[in-house]
Amino acid sequence: MASLVLIDSSQLTADGFEKLPDQIMDLGEYIRERVKLGFSAGVVTKANDAECERIHASLKRLADNHHSQLYKRVLSSSSSGLSVKVSGSQNLPYDILHVPVMVKEVLRSLQPCPGQVFIDMTFGAGGHSRKLLQSTPDIKLFVLDRDPFAHSLAYKLANEFPGQVTPLLGKFSELPQLLSSQGVRQNSIDGIMFDFGCSSMQFDIAERGFSISKDGPLDMRMDGNRFPNAPTAADILAHADEDDIARILRIYGEEKQSKKIARAIIEARYLFKRLETTQELKELVASVCETDQRTDKLQRPTHSATKTFQALRIFVNNEVNEMNYGMLVSLAYLKTKGKLVTLTFHSLEDRIVKRHLSGNIIDNAINPLPLRYTSQALWHDREAVDNLLESDWEPIYKHVLIPTMEEVDRNPRSRSAKLRAAIRVK
Repeated sequence: MASLVLIDSSQLTADGFEKLPDQIMDLGEYIRERVKLGFSAGVVTKANDAECERIHASLKRLADNHHSQLYKRVLSSSSSGLSVKVSGSQNLPYDILHVPVMVKEVLRSLQPCPGQVFIDMTFGAGGHSRKLLQSTPDIKLFVLDRDPFAHSLAYKLANEFPGQVTPLLGKFSELPQLLSSQGVRQNSIDGIMFDFGCSSMQFDIAERGFSISKDGPLDMRMDGNRFPNAPTAADILAHADEDDIARILRIYGEEKQSKKIARAIIEARYLFKRLETTQELKELVASVCETDQRTDKLQRPTHSATKTFQALRIFVNNEVNEMNYGMLVSLAYLKTKGKLVTLTFHSLEDRIVKRHLSGNIIDNAINPLPLRYTSQALWHDREAVDNLLESDWEPIYKHVLIPTMEEVDRNPRSRSAKLRAAIRVK
């Protein structure tokens, strides 16, 4: 089992996580260091001639458009859940087009009251924030997003609700410094909400490189150009070795064909050219997984490259570590009896949230094993064991909430959503 121990948070300061840890020991950091070596040293991986010939034949079939009929859409919808006509409109802004997921359940969980203070940790197009502001007068809302385009939309919302909305640009790990600059202290927030994953507008803009259905550069950086030297998805595929690519796909995308896809990427790199566009990666994966017939929860055909794109996106944006940090920051800034609401869209995200809320945390990092498989007495003293068994959170609902079938019909993007809500109890 791959470890999900994400951050050595012993180096975080007690008064608000004022500094990041000097060293993060996890899969992502390990592979990033290897990629840096690839940039500087020009690492070359030896290709297998027989395998290269097989990949060449597959790529020739791609050139003949052999696979184009295998993955037709059943519903006329975009990745955002909007109709093709609506999502293609150039006249309507994203903050109007965006359909927030499970918004009624989010509001019911937060139970906002006048005068309270909330944080939207994943502003996106602002759907949940707008509904929260409309539902309750005289609340204050801090809205965070790492995407500069989403940040610009947050200023539009701030103009609509003067004095109530404070836009913040940054990642979860940058939030303590951002809140400190606003004079916000720990244990002062009434409610925090997360809508994890990629936003609809990022999928619908081809130039961002997130979407399988739209051809664009293999970028996938949620921060846009905030960090120009940060590696893109194309950089990872051009410099990481075969084993590292396979591990990224297996752990972050839960891709069963990870080794085959990684081999094809390496051989395509040296036989033909580096993969630079979403279409090139999509067709390469399709050639490797040509016998796979995959479906989503609505039984619609999904492309065999979906998990590959997910894995690269998570790795490029360091999403797993950021999620872990975001959950720790939430615990630090919520008041006692403050409410936390999370929306996740795949099992890796949900697993991280669930282990935080269940108290399966050791030294501020999630335990890679479920509690029932962990013998804490072998490694920790009695006090640490007692603290581990007493979670900081009390679930609001006995079970995870999922969208209604009516909502899934209206907004197919919600099909994979899982809502967890909890109250901070200590």
